[in-house]
Amino acid sequence: MTPLSILDLSPIPEGSDAGQALRNSADLARHAEALGYRRFWMAEHHNMTGIASAATAVALAHVATGTHRIRIGAGGIMLPNHAPLIVAEQFGTLAALHPGRVDLGLGRAPGTDQIAARALRRNLAADADEFPQDVVELLGYFRPAEPGQALQAVPGAGQDVEVWILGSSTFGAQLAAYLGLPYAFASHFAPAQMMDAIAMYRDRFRPSERLAAPHVMLGVNVFAAETDAEARHLFTSLQQAFLNLRRGRPGKLPPPASDLDAQLDRHARALLDHSLACSVVGGPEAVRRGIEEFAARTGADELMVTAQIHDHAARLRSFEILAGVQA
Repeated sequence: MTPLSILDLSPIPEGSDAGQALRNSADLARHAEALGYRRFWMAEHHNMTGIASAATAVALAHVATGTHRIRIGAGGIMLPNHAPLIVAEQFGTLAALHPGRVDLGLGRAPGTDQIAARALRRNLAADADEFPQDVVELLGYFRPAEPGQALQAVPGAGQDVEVWILGSSTFGAQLAAYLGLPYAFASHFAPAQMMDAIAMYRDRFRPSERLAAPHVMLGVNVFAAETDAEARHLFTSLQQAFLNLRRGRPGKLPPPASDLDAQLDRHARALLDHSLACSVVGGPEAVRRGIEEFAARTGADELMVTAQIHDHAARLRSFEILAGVQA
């Protein structure tokens, strides 16, 4: 059975606020641990009124205090927004507090719009093209400090932090393969190059001190409910949020819509069908089949499941159903 992990964007539903969203994330992490999920990741996004996990390391610290075994991590930290030393210190701190449980997924996109991206730049020369060099610098900060070393990450040096490369194209696949790092692909919203990226990563992988063999994790949206119809209804929240984002009107996570199909034109339908193609929506049996088929088709070593569900209880139930059919 393919191991399952969770990616949580700490969604802020309409009618709620960021504080409640973060409390919901901590509650979901506790349930995920009890249900046997391997990892609980949160993502860095900025200037998004519907996502509460912008200060990702802080949010993860909140989540980690309520759990004991599940790995906690970033999926991911957008490295062009930060100095590598600061990231090493933040995740070194998490690892010092929660040893053997911390993951750090690294991405090269800003995780926001252009206005916020400019505000986030750590200096005027910051450039996403420097991502490979920044990753190498960051990895260096996690190595044990040597005598006389002038610059150290404290905490950070010598800490056990599992570093991943994230991506939605073949660029990240090549970098992860070259550095010998595990690779997570954002197929849950950008599936176009998924199979090419997997093949490139596996073909070019070079073993490293961190990883002996390639390891691929794929993102997939899973909306599970008692019936197929109920699951499709829950799924409309994500569909609305995705269209709002693409139309330049991001906001809080909308409640499900009973007549969404009737509101969609041909372009919107095609956009959703393409971008959200890696989605499994349905009752328990449909979810079991969908997950098994996706894992078999892609050869994924692990699946990172996400579910933007408006109602927190329904979100918990969705992950419970998935864990049950995959047990």
